[in-house]
Amino acid sequence: MERKIQLLISCFIATTLSLNAQISDKNLKTHIQFLASDKLKGRGTASKEEILAANYIADYYKKIKLTPLGKNYLLPFNFKKNPNPHDTSTAGIETKTAYNVAGYLNNNAPLTIIIGAHYDHLGLGHDHNSLDANPEGKIHNGADDNASGTAGILELANYYATNNIKEKYNFLFIGFSGEELGLLGSKKFCEQNHIDLKTINYMINLDMVGRLNDSTKKLMVYGIGTSTKWNLLLDNIKSEMHLVKDSSGIGPSDQTSFYLKDIPVIHFFTGQHSDYHKPSDDEEKINYKGELMVLNFITQLIDASLNIERFDFLKTRNPDMGKKSFKVTLGVMPDYSFEETGMRIDGVTNNKPAFNAGLIKGDIIIKLGEHEVKDVQGYMKALSDFKKGDKTKIEVLRSKELKTFDVEF
Repeated sequence: MERKIQLLISCFIATTLSLNAQISDKNLKTHIQFLASDKLKGRGTASKEEILAANYIADYYKKIKLTPLGKNYLLPFNFKKNPNPHDTSTAGIETKTAYNVAGYLNNNAPLTIIIGAHYDHLGLGHDHNSLDANPEGKIHNGADDNASGTAGILELANYYATNNIKEKYNFLFIGFSGEELGLLGSKKFCEQNHIDLKTINYMINLDMVGRLNDSTKKLMVYGIGTSTKWNLLLDNIKSEMHLVKDSSGIGPSDQTSFYLKDIPVIHFFTGQHSDYHKPSDDEEKINYKGELMVLNFITQLIDASLNIERFDFLKTRNPDMGKKSFKVTLGVMPDYSFEETGMRIDGVTNNKPAFNAGLIKGDIIIKLGEHEVKDVQGYMKALSDFKKGDKTKIEVLRSKELKTFDVEF
């Protein structure tokens, strides 16, 4: 079976290699259809199926003639995994090996641009990260999270490897493993000295770039405060998309690991949706034309940045998420692209407090108990004050009508 899948990898790659400097939505579809197929069983970190995904990325790098950083494109790292996160004892903890996948485009330049995306996902739902009511044993294909970003770095790699232009920077394309377990792969990469971090001009991260809304065309751009250069570059790019900017260098994805090493970062994200961390995050829901728009925007940004000698680095204010731990969950997915007052719900998990109270997708939470909710951060602060068994009221706007619901955590 494994040999058959390896042959399938070769066939998938062969269909994408036109070897010309054009990013193709057809190629994106080929990549995502493979990475998010049931055959890869959700690409759980260190699983044999995730290694098949790693080999797919490595084979593609080889075909477009990128250079490995080491003996080959796979960069191993070890991590400890507790098969039962709710058990605080050390019994059963295993040491596992996972692989980052790196391909280097050497332009003999003094500085390098890193373009990265994590390629792992939730596997069969055993790691307690799923938002499905009964996730155990279900394949979480992770088409948007993050086969979309992985496909994006592959097509950007092909674009820069075949455009017959020797840019003034080198490029390093990295598929990270272990992001879903806590940014493991990107943290390990920053510790392993595969490249001198002082030679990195900036890092671009792609995480969930496959669900651009055709109506709003909102593209979230995080990390713009990590350098004085980002705003100037972004504001001079003409695009149909509406950019929603955030300055912080810290966020729940791999750009954080590089920011913490004083490297300017920028992270692209097309928004949350109700399929996030659920088995329903499938390939047919990807907006390929939308992802193509995102990638073409990124090439414009990179090309414009080539005129800048060296990016400066700035520390940013970390997002204020209130208390660090939460005793309860409401069971909703925030809409991070929402720019008005309140916290709009982008998804509701069955049998959780919000579902039981009668909240639905699209409701805008404006008050939780005695707490006014003006944005996602305000919602998080309010949530941190409750414990299991507490009862309170939630005020929401539903189709501009104020409604009040009773909720029990």
